[in-house]
Amino acid sequence: MSTPTPRPSVLFVCVHNAGRSQMGAAFLSHLAGDRVEVRSAGSAPAGTVNPAVVEAMKEVGIDISAETPKILTTDAVRSSDVVITMGCGDTCPVFPGKRYLDWRLPDPAGQGGEAVRPIRDETERRVRALLADLAVAPTA
Repeated sequence: MSTPTPRPSVLFVCVHNAGRSQMGAAFLSHLAGDRVEVRSAGSAPAGTVNPAVVEAMKEVGIDISAETPKILTTDAVRSSDVVITMGCGDTCPVFPGKRYLDWRLPDPAGQGGEAVRPIRDETERRVRALLADLAVAPTA
């Protein structure tokens, strides 16, 4: 009897947890299902997810309207295998042995759909590359 492989855990972090990190987490959850543990958080969370981001994700069949921005905790970082920062600067705690990736993507805050779509599409491209790197085949 083989032992199950532990599923990797990924944390997406941006300042407000209202745009980029929400898109990254939504794409990873959508593409990996329950084979990857997915979290997102922000160093200074907004009150709601950016409506232009919700709309842009809805255009590709992913509903994030029920998501709410969450505060970044050291426990969330500590319990993640991969931490993807998206413009949170030095506010993200660094722990030895964690893999950190910094995805420099434009901030969708205050932007309309035309500006958000390219950010969404690049986020999906990077999430698909991450899945390949984690050796997890996308479900969709």
